[in-house]
Amino acid sequence: MDHALIERLEGSFKPLAARGPELVDRFYAHLFAENPGVRPLFPTDISGQKKKLLASIVLVIQNLRSPEKLSQPLQEMGARHVSYGTQPEHYPIVRDTLIGVMKDMSGPAWSEQLSADWRAALDLVASVMLEGHRSALASIEHMS
Repeated sequence: MDHALIERLEGSFKPLAARGPELVDRFYAHLFAENPGVRPLFPTDISGQKKKLLASIVLVIQNLRSPEKLSQPLQEMGARHVSYGTQPEHYPIVRDTLIGVMKDMSGPAWSEQLSADWRAALDLVASVMLEGHRSALASIEHMS
C-alpha cells in the first residue's frame, strides 16, 4: 500500500475509533438485518465478538506501515473462522457492510476515494485470512 492510501485509511478511521462500540453495534445490526443467513454463524451473545472485531480493525490500522506483522495473526484468524462455518463468499459481505457503516457514520467526511481505499485494504485482509482458511481446510482434509 502506498503512503497516501495508508494516510487516508488512518485519517478516516481516527474519528470512527472514538466511536468504536457504536461502529461495531451498527455493523452487526446491518450485517444481520441484510444477511440473516449469517446470524447462525455467531453466538447468541455477540458482545465478545464485537470486542474482537474492533480489536482486529485497530490491529490492522496500527500495522498498515508494517504489514508483515499482520500476516500471521490474519492467517490464524482465517483458520479459526473455518470452525465457525465461515465461507469465502462471506468476506465480501463483511467488507461491504463495514464500509457502508463507516460511510454512514462519517457523513460528509466520507468520499468515493475512501470507499475504494477501504475496499482495497479489506480485500487484502481477506486474502490473507483466506490463506489461513485454505490451510486449515487442507489440514482437516489431510487428517480425514
